Order: sequence, then C-alpha cells, then structure tokens
Amino acid sequence: MSKQTYRISDLANELDITTRAIRFYEEQGLLSPTRRGQERIYSAKDRVALKLILRGKRIGFSLAECKTLIELYDPQAGNQKQLNIMLGMIAERRQQLEQQLLDIQQMQLELDTAEERCRSALQALQEKR
Repeated sequence: MSKQTYRISDLANELDITTRAIRFYEEQGLLSPTRRGQERIYSAKDRVALKLILRGKRIGFSLAECKTLIELYDPQAGNQKQLNIMLGMIAERRQQLEQQLLDIQQMQLELDTAEERCRSALQALQEKR
C-alpha cells in the first residue's frame, strides 16, 4: 500500500501559495520533505503541517507557535495534547486582540479630542478676522 505523497507544485496549487513560501517553511524547519534527486517529495504529514501553518498565520500565530503545534501533531494519540495547547494559544491570541481593540478605541478617542481642538482653534481664528 503506497502512502500519499505530493510534489511542491501540487501543494502550492492546492493551497494557493507559492513554491517559494513552501521552501521558506522548509528552511524554517516546519516541513521535512524527502528528496528524490532535486525533487522534493512531501508526505501527508507535511501537507497537514502546511495547512496548520496557513491556518495559524490567518489567526495571527507566529511561526514559532505554528512549529510548536506541528511538533505536537500525533494522529495516533488523537492529538489531545496538540488541541489543548492550541486552545490555550487561541485564548491568548483572543486576549491580545481584545487589548488591541481597547487600544484602538482609546486612540480613536484621543484623535477625536485632537480633531475637536484643532477645529475649535481654526474657528476661533476665523472669528478674529
């Protein structure tokens, strides 16, 4: 029984990313294809890892965080440890986003105040004329 393998172009087309991005993730130690001469041969595990990287990037995980999740990938064990750690990372990311949202709202208030002061100053100057 043959295990499913993928060429770099197969993964790039399927996941709508560049082959250069895939090679970058390989250089970072996130993927480990085998070689057949110059050709890279990716396993089903590499494909899953690449999907995890892309999903992680979309939700704001660093490559180091993605690497942690990939290293914990163990379908034989049901991925319980990986899933629990990912839940913790999601909670942490959500908290960061909530703080950023509060920071943005505070900045908007400060911009509103600065804008109002500028408009008032301009109006006062126009009234002096």
